[in-house]
Amino acid sequence: MPTPHAARRARLLSALGDAVAVLPTAPEAVRNADNFYPYRPDSHFLYLTGFAEPEAVLVLDGRSGKSILFCRDKNPDMEIWEGFRHGPQAAAEAFGFDEAYPVAELDARMLELLSGCGRLCWSLGCDAKFDVRVNGWLDSLRQRAYHGAPAPSCYGDVHALLDEMRLIKDDSEIALLRRAGEISAAGHVQAMRATRPGLHEYQIEAEILHAFVSRGARQPSYESIVAGGANACTLHYCANNGLLRDGEMLLIDAGCELEGYAGDITRSFPINGRFSGPQRDVYEVVLAAQAAAIAALGPNVPWNASGDAALAVLAQGMLDLGLLQGSVDGVIESGAYRQFYMHGIGHLIGLDVHDVGARKRNGLWRAYQPGMCVTVEPGLYIRPADGVPAAFHHIGVRIEDDVLITEQGCEVYTGGVPKRIDEIEALMNQD
Repeated sequence: MPTPHAARRARLLSALGDAVAVLPTAPEAVRNADNFYPYRPDSHFLYLTGFAEPEAVLVLDGRSGKSILFCRDKNPDMEIWEGFRHGPQAAAEAFGFDEAYPVAELDARMLELLSGCGRLCWSLGCDAKFDVRVNGWLDSLRQRAYHGAPAPSCYGDVHALLDEMRLIKDDSEIALLRRAGEISAAGHVQAMRATRPGLHEYQIEAEILHAFVSRGARQPSYESIVAGGANACTLHYCANNGLLRDGEMLLIDAGCELEGYAGDITRSFPINGRFSGPQRDVYEVVLAAQAAAIAALGPNVPWNASGDAALAVLAQGMLDLGLLQGSVDGVIESGAYRQFYMHGIGHLIGLDVHDVGARKRNGLWRAYQPGMCVTVEPGLYIRPADGVPAAFHHIGVRIEDDVLITEQGCEVYTGGVPKRIDEIEALMNQD
């Protein structure tokens, strides 16, 4: 039985026809001097290979149906310093490639592989250095054309094919996303238990990261947002160095990465463990908006239906709280709601926390299909301004969960962290 990665390569090979596709993994990134950031493979490359070493290239030959890996050769001396390398032979056996060669042979072998190929697909425009390398192959082949094996004359973007493939998660991906959701939820629970006035945001961030790493997720899927008080009204705040003050709220947006797959959860709660009246009022509006958005999700439902359902609830809530005046329709049509809610309802999630895939096709909203995974994350962010009641100043609330579209409807797979007010207060006030 083929591995999930081999099955994905077979699907892409079928879509390629008689074309050849070339996909490099991500380069290593220098942090400073001779120190590198922790290595993370390119998501498309990881999706097709499961191979996590740098300096690797995948070639898929639609004519022969072969998948070919180019990777670092075995090097016992370098392995003393940098750790294990598969090498081509072991990589081919472990990951199911038809052939594998040292990456040092890539240029020479690509001239053979592309000779007589009519169509070449690669990540057009995504990596300037790799574009130069591909152009070098093409120039060399054009110079050889008089031998009767012309260079490819048609080009395609392999990412466009992969973006569509990655929209629908297979069973192995769903299992990893569920586990990433469980671990991410554990981090939020630990953060809620640890939060109290007088701590700093980074101390709560440390609790989150401890929960992730101790459960096998070595990295967050993005920089954690731990935003107390007014910081919660900055959407992508990540300084995480503020003091947590009694009477204010804390917004945490954090998720782990597990074998490349992302979790993404947001919770908002009072630092002292008890919601004040204004905090409760704002929170209940956002919670109701999220419930409406989730209820609108399901197969064959257009993408915008969930966001529209949430926005109607948020707009009514803004009117009820005295943040805006007028009618729900008027607030939405004028865009006045954007003063307090300035983002969409969510995004696709998978190997990238903001995963690939177009929300519209031919100008029309895409319909949700079973196997899609999305976030649902309405919010209200109330900055001081004329006409805004002072009781709500600096309250920022966002509630976010990860959701799998199923044949029957949808599954919220990050429910392991509470979001009802009574559940949050009970958790934070346990002895």
